[in-house]
Amino acid sequence: MKKRIILFVLMAFSLFAKSQQDAQYSQYMFNGIYINPAYAGYKEQTNIHSFYRNQWTGITGAPKSMSLAVDAIANDGNVGLALQVASDKLGAQSSLSAYANYAYRIKTNSDGSSRLAFGLGLGVIQNGLNGDMLDPLDGGDQYIPVGTEKQVAPDARAGVFFSNNKFYAGFSVDNLIAQYILKNRDLSINFPQPKPHYYLTAGMLVPLSAGIQLKPSFLLKDDRGGPTSLDLNAFVLLADRIWLGGSYRTAVKLYSKDYLQRDLDKKNSIVAMTEIFATPQLRLGYAFDYSLSELQGYSGGSHEISVGFYIKPKKVRMLTPRYF
Repeated sequence: MKKRIILFVLMAFSLFAKSQQDAQYSQYMFNGIYINPAYAGYKEQTNIHSFYRNQWTGITGAPKSMSLAVDAIANDGNVGLALQVASDKLGAQSSLSAYANYAYRIKTNSDGSSRLAFGLGLGVIQNGLNGDMLDPLDGGDQYIPVGTEKQVAPDARAGVFFSNNKFYAGFSVDNLIAQYILKNRDLSINFPQPKPHYYLTAGMLVPLSAGIQLKPSFLLKDDRGGPTSLDLNAFVLLADRIWLGGSYRTAVKLYSKDYLQRDLDKKNSIVAMTEIFATPQLRLGYAFDYSLSELQGYSGGSHEISVGFYIKPKKVRMLTPRYF
């Protein structure tokens, strides 16, 4: 019963606030295309990468997310191209999206190992709500659909990304078009509407000794609707083959949000992660999120796996393009 109550609260917040968070992944720092279209082509190899995330295990209707991305370079590395498709499901809500991403990569040094990229992603999103999965207190509610109601809208995302052999930083925003199109439609139900999400991230690679390197990074995420989220990450790379590390995720206050509940718990979760180069072409990753909020007593944590594969690797200009 307590699990169902938690699910109801989550669904009610999402529906009646008329907002929808982007799917959350913990291993984004190993493939930035999920949060920034300007990342396209950064690895300078044809790369196929996928995520599967089972969040808040043990809670009925908890989020399940999947994503697949393919990216490559063109025009001697001056252009990055990427295709990304994603699926996200939370209780009665569902979301499908597909984006074609283009990044123009400007050399900022002579050998091209330092680049400033400007990216744009164009695509389409489909949000759905299955009224048959809801259990209203009163029947005949006109705002709850019979069966599944779907809405499709075009969308765009944009970003900028700088990188060299030891440092990277990026800023991006998504849901640039769909938020206005769906908002202006005369919808007959309390339908989840996308909101723009802003991402600011940076990280660096610090050699500690022969065969050991440290990678600290952060991600700041805000949608101007809920609490601002901050991820603090730290990893070590052992023998160029094994990443070990984790993240601490918490809410922070950057500016006044008087519409939020004042006693919200800022602590979100801690994450343990590993990624292994099984072969020079194959990367396997796993992350476990342990909740620090009140969900701790109801959820068995969140599990996330990732698989990356490089097609026909070749020598590239960057010293360590796979490190980010």
